[in-house]
Amino acid sequence: MLAGKQLFLRGGYLDNTLSFDEHGVLIGHSPQGSYTLSGIQIDKVRLDRHKVELEGQRFGLHFLGALPYEDPTKAVDRVNITPKKKVVKITIDRELVVKPKREKEKGKTAGAPMQAAQTTASVAPAETSEASEAQAEIAAVPLAERPAGAKSVTVTTSPAHASKVLRDALDNVFAFGFDSRMMASMPEFWKLYYEAAAAKTDYRPSDPAVLRESMVDKKARLVTQFEPPSNQYAQEHGVAGMCLYHVVIGADGKPGEIAVARPIGFGLDENAVDSIRKVAFEPAIKDGKPVPVLLDLVVEFRIYSKRTAVLTKAGDKPAAPSLPGPYSVQR
Repeated sequence: MLAGKQLFLRGGYLDNTLSFDEHGVLIGHSPQGSYTLSGIQIDKVRLDRHKVELEGQRFGLHFLGALPYEDPTKAVDRVNITPKKKVVKITIDRELVVKPKREKEKGKTAGAPMQAAQTTASVAPAETSEASEAQAEIAAVPLAERPAGAKSVTVTTSPAHASKVLRDALDNVFAFGFDSRMMASMPEFWKLYYEAAAAKTDYRPSDPAVLRESMVDKKARLVTQFEPPSNQYAQEHGVAGMCLYHVVIGADGKPGEIAVARPIGFGLDENAVDSIRKVAFEPAIKDGKPVPVLLDLVVEFRIYSKRTAVLTKAGDKPAAPSLPGPYSVQR
């Protein structure tokens, strides 16, 4: 089911060592980023009584720029971004299967109210006893074999139930493709991109009052300069280039709806959209009044080390550029 498969890590967790409980909920904390940094290929699977241990590689998605006759969602290069001599390690705890308690011998007089009450009251201690025995079993195994959330592990007497819990946990941790849950978790600008790609059409603003640039007397104009930041993944793997975004500029000059038109991936599109939302525009004018308009905005990402090398050859001595830290989505 998992070995050799290429998956997406739901939640976009960027740490390369991750632990989840038996329901697929992250134990601890991890920075989160774009789905384009969350490709996972599972190379090794180890399954034991207490947990599933997975080892593999992390991949970043680099969009190559599709030609008019190509599917834009498939013109993508998968780049291994796992540090050298490192692997991605993911553990998922398992619900513990215990043997059911033997039923007490029958034969006592049935129907007595006091006996019925005693039988009912004995259920809770039995469940507590099973949980205690499970915790004792976990404590007895070597530390490396214990579940990450040992104190919260649930118990069951049904192997079928434990298997279902594990499959549900795997589905909460991984996406095997662009399923509905993954699509629903994406930012709006990605949803608009994939909706247009699926319909094989260009993006259309949700507000029909938004005009095209050819329909206005004076086009919208960017009045503040901006340069979206790169990130360490793109810098280390040489990902740079031009990308394109459709931006609705309101009559107030503020960016509204944004859709990816030609993405670059590697978490850079999120940086671009975040920067676009912070810049100011001079609104478009029609019949002497400001109007909302659809603007195509080109954004360029550079490799800082190469730009620094060019300046150095020219005789300048710029300060060494400080690369941004791991990218995190702003919730």
